[in-house]
Amino acid sequence: MKPIAILTVLSAAVALASCQSSPREVRQLPTQMAPAGVEGSWVDPNGIVSTFSGGTFTTRTTDTNQILASGNYINLSPKLVEINMTSMVRNTQSKVNCAMVTMSQLNCTTDSGAQFSLSRKG
Repeated sequence: MKPIAILTVLSAAVALASCQSSPREVRQLPTQMAPAGVEGSWVDPNGIVSTFSGGTFTTRTTDTNQILASGNYINLSPKLVEINMTSMVRNTQSKVNCAMVTMSQLNCTTDSGAQFSLSRKG
């Protein structure tokens, strides 16, 4: 091969190599964190909203935002929560145990044996 041809091939190879970029930094878009445990708002089949926040529990009406019940809760395990609440309507105290069957459904049983389900809101 002639020296000019060799230089041409080498120049082309160097030119092509310089076109390659270094590996790009992959940026991830911010993702919304999934709610941890029962934290957040839940709704019952009647539309009553219950909120779990930092150990505090409240249940409010949707129309007037009036508090129907309030209290505290503790996580017994990642899937079980115990609520100690006072009903503002009946002026009674009760204990409710809830099991998170999915990230969006809580099945609850009151200390008197009544059962109900809550669905994660939003």
